[in-house]
Amino acid sequence: MTYENQDPDPRETPGLDSRGGVPAGSTPPAEGSMSEGGPRHEPPRGWGKGPLIAILVVAALVAAFFLVYALLMWT
Repeated sequence: MTYENQDPDPRETPGLDSRGGVPAGSTPPAEGSMSEGGPRHEPPRGWGKGPLIAILVVAALVAAFFLVYALLMWT
């Protein structure tokens, strides 16, 4: 099996100067870093009503359970 170098030979590559660099003005300008994909929508801030109500209901049930448990153990 023979190994063949996949890199091009700089002496045969068009557009390179004698040191292997690219002459000034021969490359296009770089792209902008920000894409213009359309209007930007900000995410909603704060808690949603559904998760907040669910957490409050679960907390109230846990508190009621321990209150009833404490009352039953005290009597």
